[in-house]
Amino acid sequence: MLLSISFIFLFGILCSYICTKIKLPSITGMILAGILLGPQILNVMDPQLLAISPYLRKIALVVILIRAGLMLDLSQLKKVGKPAILMCFIPACFEMLATLLLAPKLFSFSFIDAALLAAVLAAVSPAIIVPKMIKIMEEGYGTKHAVGQIILAGASMDDIFILLLFSILCDIATGKATSITPILQLPIAILSGGIIAFILAFLLTKLWHRINMDPIYKLIIVLGICLLFIALEDTITAIIPFSALVAVICFALAIKQLQPSQAKIYVDGFNHIWKIAEIVLFVLVGTCVDLNAITHVGFSAIFFLAILLIFRMVAVFLCLYFSPLSSKERIFCMFAYTPKATVQAAIGAIPLSLHLPSGNIILALAILSILISAPLGAVLIDATYKKLLCIDSE
Repeated sequence: MLLSISFIFLFGILCSYICTKIKLPSITGMILAGILLGPQILNVMDPQLLAISPYLRKIALVVILIRAGLMLDLSQLKKVGKPAILMCFIPACFEMLATLLLAPKLFSFSFIDAALLAAVLAAVSPAIIVPKMIKIMEEGYGTKHAVGQIILAGASMDDIFILLLFSILCDIATGKATSITPILQLPIAILSGGIIAFILAFLLTKLWHRINMDPIYKLIIVLGICLLFIALEDTITAIIPFSALVAVICFALAIKQLQPSQAKIYVDGFNHIWKIAEIVLFVLVGTCVDLNAITHVGFSAIFFLAILLIFRMVAVFLCLYFSPLSSKERIFCMFAYTPKATVQAAIGAIPLSLHLPSGNIILALAILSILISAPLGAVLIDATYKKLLCIDSE
């Protein structure tokens, strides 16, 4: 297993470096490294490591949500107002609607399989969007109308919305819940997750005020508590509906708000943790890729994914139509809201691990969406932000 872990890091970094040199996102290289190392080509990965890969992907998902919570700026979000709120839900809903309309015809999916596919594909990638929006804001582009904050906040909440929906659909698909019960319980689950997270964050920060502790240990405690939310979700849900995903992001947000002086330490710390987690996540996702399934879905999949991106871009335009953003800023937001990667990597293989008949095709489409939209979105952002956004004076 140690040899396989070394392959993950060494090949992941090497392929990532090669992709960045040819102006492609680094995660594309990591996925290609996983495909190369996996059973489809070299087959050098230890089966024991592949068996625990769903748990490793879940840890990476927790790190993603913690970073999203730490990056949210509630005061800025309040200033932006309605457009930011609409961006949290409307683009994803438009894309899911397109999936529900097209997937049954193109891939002979049932409604629940199409809904699962819709949830897998609809989320945008914080791994690409977050660092690029931070870079743009640091350079002073689009600050007048908070373009970067709109996209950051919208992308973070978009992911939470999609992940909650996906967890409900998995329960329905595997027969753990009826089609209506978990949806009715969703508001309670969100509320309970937020309340429990804020109470624990409040108690923890009070403790930290009394105890002098190295910041690295604080980061480990935050990660440990967030993993505990995930591990205990089923136990807590037996008592009261509870969303571990909401609890994770609310816990991170509360820690940031209650200890603003140390917010940068937390952000920097989890950014470093993410550098390790993303290599493991994307390489392991690559090892799950079934090249035959990708070949099977063929050109119809590319057409399908292109339609979904068009639906998403139209939705972004509608969300911002009555906002103070200029036409160029709206176009930039449409481009910036296209990259897919992180969430698809984290959950794309779950339907397959649940032994659902559609699992192979869902994973193939998730990988294709990463390979197509991640480079496209990253290139569009880099190529257009200086042309479409202005540097605004204070």
